[in-house]
Amino acid sequence: MKSLTRTATVFCAVLSISAVAYSQTPRNLDDEISQSVKAATVFGQIMDTPDKGIPKDLLERAECVAVFPSVLKAGFIVGGRGGRGVASCRTITGWSAPAYFTLGGASIGLQIGAQSTDFVMLFMNKDGMKSLLSDEFTLGADASVAAGPVGRQAGASTDLKLNAQILSYSRSKGLFAGLELKGVVIKADKDDMRDVYGEGITAKEVLKDNTITAPVSVRAFPIKLGRYSSRNATE
Repeated sequence: MKSLTRTATVFCAVLSISAVAYSQTPRNLDDEISQSVKAATVFGQIMDTPDKGIPKDLLERAECVAVFPSVLKAGFIVGGRGGRGVASCRTITGWSAPAYFTLGGASIGLQIGAQSTDFVMLFMNKDGMKSLLSDEFTLGADASVAAGPVGRQAGASTDLKLNAQILSYSRSKGLFAGLELKGVVIKADKDDMRDVYGEGITAKEVLKDNTITAPVSVRAFPIKLGRYSSRNATE
């Protein structure tokens, strides 16, 4: 009996040591690092072409920015689109740590082939930001969306668009333009969130709680945003 007890004790100790060792093992974040870097690259390339990019005065008004690089659209008659992206919101200390999302939606029509597109979204007000902080939302249904203007300045002619909660853009084959992206579902990527922040941390917490930090290796996207807009959120 004593021998059995000692065996059980040793077995439990081994399990405990293994668990501690596992928790201390650095997580493999290659995928999440790549997503943040690709989002930063897409955003930087767009902003560095001011005559055709996002107007800087619009970016200054945005509360959050999300970029979904290389979203694949494919199909024949019935098609769909799907991809992953990164978002960051303004906090009182600067742009938040990155939160990870997926984008998906179906489309029906005469279509064939495949195409890779970069999508950029500006969340222009508190209501737009609330949609991003929810578990899941649909563009055009849960949040109003309009095609964002391009160029150096937004201009007075875009006042109606500024009432939209979200301004959306797309870049495909080098062409960057506003796109009214309706019917697309966006939700937090729980796998990526867990890999970066650990179990139980939500996208809402990351985007709004400036005390949550991310590994330096995944901060390429918010760092890039800070290069083009340094306004902090008001308390």
